[in-house]
Amino acid sequence: MSAAYYNYQAYDADGKVQTGQINAESEREALKILQGKKLIPVKISRVGQDEARGTSTRKINSADLLDFTTGLCTLVEARVPLDKALRLLEGITESATMRQLVITMRRDVKEGKSLAEAMESRPDVFSKMYINIVRAGEEGGILHQLLPDLSDFLETSARNRQAIVAAMVYPIVLLVTGVISVFLLLVYVVPQFAIMFEDAGTEIPASAAFLLALSSGIQSYGYLLILLVVGIVLWWKWLDKDPLRKLQKDSALLGVPLLGALLLYKDCAVFARTLGALLEAGIPLIRALRVSREVVANTELVRHLKQVEDDVRGGAGLGISLEKTNRFPTLLHQLITVGEESGRTGSILLKTAATFDTYVKNQMSSLVSALQPALILFLGIAVGGITITMLSAVFSMNTVEF
Repeated sequence: MSAAYYNYQAYDADGKVQTGQINAESEREALKILQGKKLIPVKISRVGQDEARGTSTRKINSADLLDFTTGLCTLVEARVPLDKALRLLEGITESATMRQLVITMRRDVKEGKSLAEAMESRPDVFSKMYINIVRAGEEGGILHQLLPDLSDFLETSARNRQAIVAAMVYPIVLLVTGVISVFLLLVYVVPQFAIMFEDAGTEIPASAAFLLALSSGIQSYGYLLILLVVGIVLWWKWLDKDPLRKLQKDSALLGVPLLGALLLYKDCAVFARTLGALLEAGIPLIRALRVSREVVANTELVRHLKQVEDDVRGGAGLGISLEKTNRFPTLLHQLITVGEESGRTGSILLKTAATFDTYVKNQMSSLVSALQPALILFLGIAVGGITITMLSAVFSMNTVEF
């Protein structure tokens, strides 16, 4: 019998009414659980399936997954039985959505499923790499050895994402501020000068006339700019709907100066870290390659990795197969070749991933360092240029009148 959820109303030892929800396989078991908590139940009712799973439809973020993995790692390393470890995690997990998922997994484990099988029902939360490492740990009886590496992997990935997001916050704020400032000047300030010029009846300088025409155009057709931005976003998403168009787009992105290198090294870092973690977990190379290529975002790189997998299956070395594509960084296939010769491919891949992460961070820092003064300069030139142009026109008008 599968577990269900029961709402209850009961009296405690002080005679106060307690209400809540518990997970049990039957109403009788729910009654025993309440009695074990020294509660006197007066009402127990089974919760509807939709109500019981209402929180499970909410998205579980990477922080919740990392907290769960770290907690599970600590308990499994302490040799706590899996069922008890999940029960403890159920009680200490702060996220209601994650707690609901832990309850579901614990129920599946009690019914005879492995932890990896229980995780497979939520591919939106647990990646294939995550599930494969857990499965390898369960099959080999070394889950307590693999979970720390998995926790480190998730922590490193989260730290890299946060570093990239943090680096881009300030430039984005500057850009938005600059665009809004210029827009407000053109829409609300510049038109006021038009009234002055009309009243004076003098000839308007060419630069000021251009700004007045631009202001009038934005006031009349500014909505077209919004439609253009929406159209570009929709077109960009439309490209992803067709595999061939997405492949062409991803290939073009890799050819963009600076951006292409960042995208390449970012995906190579993810690929190397995933493949290294899987190989260190004892997963066969072919299976590890198949899982690793699925975490790569760029479909052009995925296409080449499929060819690499075919070559490796045919007996070629991984380093040579990567070099044959002429698409991946030279450092990647050279270090992998060294790792294959020394029998330490997994550990070398993890170190290579760290090297690529450092490269991406350094390049992002350099880009942001150059972008910030460029945006400030753009903001100063745009706002100052508009102000000086209109004021110069006013001064010239006064000179003519004098």
